[in-house]
Amino acid sequence: MSTQALTSLAQAAAAAELGVRPSDVRVDWSDDAGLLALRIVAPVAIPDLGTEGAGLDAWGGSVWERCARAKGVILESVTRLSGATLSRVDLRISGMRVGRPVRPLAPWREAAHA
Repeated sequence: MSTQALTSLAQAAAAAELGVRPSDVRVDWSDDAGLLALRIVAPVAIPDLGTEGAGLDAWGGSVWERCARAKGVILESVTRLSGATLSRVDLRISGMRVGRPVRPLAPWREAAHA
């Protein structure tokens, strides 16, 4: 798989988990003792806490909980779909997107949460 294809896959996986657009996600790869280490910088979608029914449970928990879980889901998704062996995923949140999360069509999302 080419570097560009791997990068696009990682952007899509991260975007699906964080509720943002793939174009909002920056991805960087590095060597980690012969394995690929994935570094992601992206915003995360959050509910408008001023609206009724904007509970965090409906969004999968707090931002910290969602991001901690997202790292594992992204690692598993990219590994399964690309065949590449990743050593880790480092996730840095660059901001918040208030409102509804973007829900791209992501077939691995259902499998990863099943």
